[in-house]
Amino acid sequence: MTMPNFLIIGANKAGTTSLYYYLQQHPQVYMSPVKEPMFFTSAGTHPEGSRLPHPTALGQAIANLEDYEALFADVDEEKAIGEASTAYLHNPQAAQRIKQSIPDVKLIAVLRHPVERAYSNYVMYCEWGLENRDFARAVREKDDRVVGEYPPGRLYVELGFYYNQLRRYLDTFNQEQLKIYLYDDLRKDPLNLLKDILRFLGVEGSFVPDLSTKYNESGLPRSKAVNALLTRSNRFTSILKSIVPPRLRQPIANRIRSRNLLKPPPLAPEIRWELIEVYKDDILKVQDLIQRDLSRWLA
Repeated sequence: MTMPNFLIIGANKAGTTSLYYYLQQHPQVYMSPVKEPMFFTSAGTHPEGSRLPHPTALGQAIANLEDYEALFADVDEEKAIGEASTAYLHNPQAAQRIKQSIPDVKLIAVLRHPVERAYSNYVMYCEWGLENRDFARAVREKDDRVVGEYPPGRLYVELGFYYNQLRRYLDTFNQEQLKIYLYDDLRKDPLNLLKDILRFLGVEGSFVPDLSTKYNESGLPRSKAVNALLTRSNRFTSILKSIVPPRLRQPIANRIRSRNLLKPPPLAPEIRWELIEVYKDDILKVQDLIQRDLSRWLA
């Protein structure tokens, strides 16, 4: 039985997809062929109770241990075995479930400015066709979607309160098992951050991956038809899967998707300041918890 010995636990919209593909290139690292199996979340454990509004989300969730172990059946001599499910950070049960199954696991979290994360999350749902409100209305209105559905209730603001999310993991695991990074560091110096992760995972640290591609960036589609072609099961995606090796599919689709995306409009300053006030106390608590200067998050 092979289980992962490290997990990328989130946060959502904080560069974890790029990190997944950068690590996947390392010869001593094995990454689950399903990027977000979400096995240790309530959604991943009970997918039959959740609706699937978008196939790139819960559609690949792994429901049982046998299927989850099968993700790692092709592990050979890799030292670091991992997967990346951003729902693990905010899911209330995930930390305990992970502890019960793989108590010695190493955990990696990447935190993004909570307001910028919320807006990026919103833009992604607009791209998926799941959101038609303007951002101000979306963050102020109570969402009436079903609890347990994926995306998780469009909780744009709620998912950015990192303190209690991190506290659950620090109360469950030894501090040495958890590495916390900032999205800003990943954007500014991805190679240095990656080298630190490789040291944490105990693999060769001199490896330099191709860092030229940024994955899962948010934007609004120029063509809804092209967007649907890339994100939903159809003849094109079936052909792509039949002729392109798994490791190359996402980079190819990502390049096509990037060319089809327009930059979203800038976040209105008044909404930014309104949300910073909402997050202020939590940001200060996270700053003390992780011993990092988060003053930019307050500006």
